[in-house]
Amino acid sequence: MKKDNRSYILLRYGLVIVFILWLAACIVVKLCETTVVDADKWNQRANELLSQTKEIIPGRGNILASDGSVLATNLNFYTARIDYRAEKFNEKLFRDTIDQLAARMAEHFPVKSAEQWKKHLLKPLDKVKEKRPRAYKLMSGLSHADMETLRTFPFFSIKNRNRNGLTFEKYMRRFNPYGDMARRSIGGVGETAESKEIHGISGLEKALDSLLYGKVGYSKMINLTKKITDWTDIPAIPGSDIVTTIDINMQDIVESELNNVLDTCGADWGVAVLMDVKNGDIKAISNLERNPRGPGYIEARNRAVMGYEPGSVVKTLSMMIAVEDGLVPDLNEVLPTGSGWAYAGGRPITDAHHSASIRAGDVLEQSSNIGMARIITRKYNDNPGAFYSRVKALGFLEPMNTGIAGEVPPRFDSVPNDRGGRIALSRMSYGYATEIPPLYTLAIYNAIANDGVFVRPRLVKEVKGAVDSVFPVGYMGNGRACSPQTAATLRQMLTNVVWGDHGTGRFLRNNTVRIAGKTGTCYMIENGAYNQGKKRLAFCGFFPAEEPKYSCVVLTCHPTKNFFGAATTSGQVLRNIALKLYSRGMLGNSSDYRSVTPSDAAPTFYASASGRKAYERVKSDFAIPSHRSLKSPSTVAKGTLPDVKGYGLREAIVALETAGYNVDYTGSGYVRSMEPAAGTRPARGTRVRLVLGN
Repeated sequence: MKKDNRSYILLRYGLVIVFILWLAACIVVKLCETTVVDADKWNQRANELLSQTKEIIPGRGNILASDGSVLATNLNFYTARIDYRAEKFNEKLFRDTIDQLAARMAEHFPVKSAEQWKKHLLKPLDKVKEKRPRAYKLMSGLSHADMETLRTFPFFSIKNRNRNGLTFEKYMRRFNPYGDMARRSIGGVGETAESKEIHGISGLEKALDSLLYGKVGYSKMINLTKKITDWTDIPAIPGSDIVTTIDINMQDIVESELNNVLDTCGADWGVAVLMDVKNGDIKAISNLERNPRGPGYIEARNRAVMGYEPGSVVKTLSMMIAVEDGLVPDLNEVLPTGSGWAYAGGRPITDAHHSASIRAGDVLEQSSNIGMARIITRKYNDNPGAFYSRVKALGFLEPMNTGIAGEVPPRFDSVPNDRGGRIALSRMSYGYATEIPPLYTLAIYNAIANDGVFVRPRLVKEVKGAVDSVFPVGYMGNGRACSPQTAATLRQMLTNVVWGDHGTGRFLRNNTVRIAGKTGTCYMIENGAYNQGKKRLAFCGFFPAEEPKYSCVVLTCHPTKNFFGAATTSGQVLRNIALKLYSRGMLGNSSDYRSVTPSDAAPTFYASASGRKAYERVKSDFAIPSHRSLKSPSTVAKGTLPDVKGYGLREAIVALETAGYNVDYTGSGYVRSMEPAAGTRPARGTRVRLVLGN
């Protein structure tokens, strides 16, 4: 018996030894094949792997406001998913807690109701386990805080991810902390068709993409002692930060006032640009158009750098050239006008408010087409093309290179020296037969406000990167549009447009900030002809008139109600911007704002006796209504409804939504009343009803 057991054990040992020897032989054979027979093939594959390089995408630079506030940056966002086929997914607990989970989801992520969330979460469980999704999308666009909050919900709070199936995918997204503020000027990013890389597709993001994008890095695989691993060969260089000239507070004011007037007059679109007179810094730029998918206005194409027939605002350019070149030696010269002037046998030039004659010094004040054409043609009648050369010599036709994508220079035609050229010359002198971007128009007015110094508008003032670069103030042409004496003469003419007895901008008079500027009206071309039922209305000017700090241009397209004039639409935007800057102490004044100026009080900005005398001549009671006071936020107890009476709609919505309330509104203008009342304690999410009026 013992002998049989011993033989059986030896047999088993023998089989094991044979198996081990066979396995060892196989290993030796395979080793020989790998290291000797197939050595060249494996060496080639190893070399291919080690020679591969991968691109390392650099971090995109930030776009900053002038004070360092972030206008565009990169942020991490997350997509939440559920693996319903996770090995230990606790289906029973999931079903037991679904009502609580759905309620919490609806509370924190109200894109769906509790019932809708419950249906969404249970839907994959209708399938057999083998066919359930492994990456069921819960929601995207989650911040890090949202992700952490989601992990505290019933069922998702289970620490073992294999039991709740909850996973997160991280991705990078360009983020604008101020929403649509100056969105078109800042621009956007997207994938390129060629490489799927993220590059700028509009605005500053596109124009300065080479700086913002940075430099791509490269990595390769290297053979370490224990493994082959990824090794950074050339590190990526992050993109530079771009510091713009945008002032956040001024940008908010410009957008709010443009939106209010567009809404009041029912215009198709509008654009407004605010610029610092001394250095050409664009402090604010807004482009709004009617929302095609609902009420209100949204950020639109950047029309500030697109060419349009400017209308009468270009008369200021013509008059500046005329005064500078001595074509108007005597401002008291009387020019014949009458009901029309058929210059060069063309269609008669007419004035909206014609008279038998007009003083040369009053041409801008009364916006006389005939007067302006008579002045310009007296020199350029025999050589119309020379007018183009004169405009070009100013530097007015140069590219500005502001950094705004889509910028185009003005179109002034070098007309022939014939009858057609003379007719075109007369039209160009008062704003037709040419195309000028609003930003170029603003540059000329800014030069007049700046004693003739022709600074180049700029939107970028500094680049912060490996090597910091500061962009100096630039100049158009030779740096001067006209002499200081000519600039002073033009400033007085533009002041008379608002304060003169027959000025086309008399609507803009107020007792707080003196405004100087010029109105402009131009019919729109449709199907090759002027449509006299549609107008583009412009106002370009500067303030305060005697000591200009800011210049501004506003363009309003096709108003349909309430206001139909250049002063009452575009001019009103400029006036409201000036008043709000004053109310916030941004014009070098005290911010101790008074809603109504006493009738016997002298205006704030009059540097000369002539300025005071002009004011007394046109003194009126255009005091600012108290409901436009644009007061500072009232102090209210924490958790109570903030008082937004007197705010513009945009400011009111921001204040209320920040406090956790929803908003309904009727009317246009400024908030007159609100329900529930300010200072009460309605629950978060309560809908506040606002009544607006002017």
